[in-house]
Amino acid sequence: MPRTGWQGQLDRFIGPGATPAEVILQLVPSLGAAISAPIYASTLPIDWNPLQLSLIAILGFDLVGGVLTNATAAAKRWYHRSGQGWRQHLTFVSVHLFHIGLVAILFRGADGFFFAGISSYLLLASVLILASPLYLQRPISLGLYGLVLLGDRYLFAPTPGLEWFLPLFFLKLLVSHLLNETPYRQTDRR
Repeated sequence: MPRTGWQGQLDRFIGPGATPAEVILQLVPSLGAAISAPIYASTLPIDWNPLQLSLIAILGFDLVGGVLTNATAAAKRWYHRSGQGWRQHLTFVSVHLFHIGLVAILFRGADGFFFAGISSYLLLASVLILASPLYLQRPISLGLYGLVLLGDRYLFAPTPGLEWFLPLFFLKLLVSHLLNETPYRQTDRR
């Protein structure tokens, strides 16, 4: 169960019972991404505005942190606990349509094809994973993720400064979040 106060809010985000190692694993690379992503973007010959650079930092933090957080045992226990079904998972995924919209508007010149294509694929892939028998979810998830990587290379032109966006975005949602995996404890051994 989540604790009370601000710690409870954190628990509801990363999962109650996260070990100090899990918290460090989530936080340090996320902060690194929040710093390095806008620095990398600044090396490109693009005239970024402060809003764009700030959003690049936020997306870097969120996506790297999301990949790692959703893969932890604490998050697996929390997001796949009893009562968390289709609706909760699709709601979590659907909130991320906002990310796609921001990238389409602020970095791709209001690219409607990008928004519609990526959003449709995200929702369809999520439904396919959730509808799959548990023992097939991992290979289906990874197969659908592989298609994202191909689409990112051959269907859509990469977003300058955000070439990492689609690979990390779909890794976070299709592989890290949606998969219902065994949430091992710190004391479990091979």
